[in-house]
Amino acid sequence: MKTKLEIAKNWLPRYTGASIDEIGDYILLTNFYNYVQEFAEHFKEDIKGYGRPMQVCTNSHGLSIINFGMGSANAATIMDLLIARKPKGVLFLGKCGGLKSSTEIGHFLLPIAAIRGEGTSNDYFPPEVPALPSFKLHKFVSNKLIQYNLEYRTGVVYSTNRRLWEWDDHFKAYLGRLSAIGIDMETATLFIVGHANEISRGALLLVSDMPMVPEGVKTEASDRLITEKFTDLHLKIGIEAMTEIEEQGEEIKHFRY
Repeated sequence: MKTKLEIAKNWLPRYTGASIDEIGDYILLTNFYNYVQEFAEHFKEDIKGYGRPMQVCTNSHGLSIINFGMGSANAATIMDLLIARKPKGVLFLGKCGGLKSSTEIGHFLLPIAAIRGEGTSNDYFPPEVPALPSFKLHKFVSNKLIQYNLEYRTGVVYSTNRRLWEWDDHFKAYLGRLSAIGIDMETATLFIVGHANEISRGALLLVSDMPMVPEGVKTEASDRLITEKFTDLHLKIGIEAMTEIEEQGEEIKHFRY
């Protein structure tokens, strides 16, 4: 295997337990297994990839969901492996911490860009290249949020490789100077590697904690409550938005890269 495509065609089934043609044209990405499980139960489909790094389920309409794990390195891996499938659109359903008082737990965040604090994306483009979603894909998602009359925010997300930073006052002061509305570990990487691989991509993030204050730091108990209260809605919006894109057949890829 000499080319990136040859490697991806071999590794995508190895990582997911699914053959390439078992993965749909449109894909939901998540880093939570329960999202895949709920998707499978809703559509009465089997999950592939037990015992593998990633799990995947595909419904009869050709929409797949993949749990790629946590962190920017895993985000880059799945966006590289997906060149084997060449999906028409990818939407990340993730969680983020809210950095602004105007953003509350349970709000949805539709990022207009992501700050590349994770470092992984530097292997793909110079630091001055912005990490951006595909506008048309986000248009479908925002229309769906409006349809359900949901509270949501737009703004810039900061992506970091640091999972444990909530104690670091210097880092929190730095975040305060960036005007970012949320923080996560994957969005910037997904946007940049999607751009590098010419994959249309977007992200719908659920604000799950307010980590700038000690009482807002995520705990097992608080995360369980967020999961129980908002997972169904988060997944529902993603499924409906991506299904509508497929049904309308609108081209969401940039005409030129």
